[in-house]
Amino acid sequence: MEVAKESWSVRDARTRFSELLDTCQTMGPQIISRCGVPTAIIVSVELWDEVSTQPMTLKGLLLSDDVRFTLDLPDQEETRHRQVSDV
Repeated sequence: MEVAKESWSVRDARTRFSELLDTCQTMGPQIISRCGVPTAIIVSVELWDEVSTQPMTLKGLLLSDDVRFTLDLPDQEETRHRQVSDV
């Protein structure tokens, strides 16, 4: 679903909130801007449920900031190095 090309100012969103909600449900996500800078996006509950219940992809997992586990690696000084034989 596409995001609306026009954005709502905070003032317009506040004064015309019912219209903003109706537009969000009929035309898709709506951008809210503060001082001309896009700040938030309002989406319908149906779209939110659809997007938030999708399983995470491998790309999403690798790019996420969440720590899944810790990996304790020994210091390099503590590891044994194998001898390379002359061949």
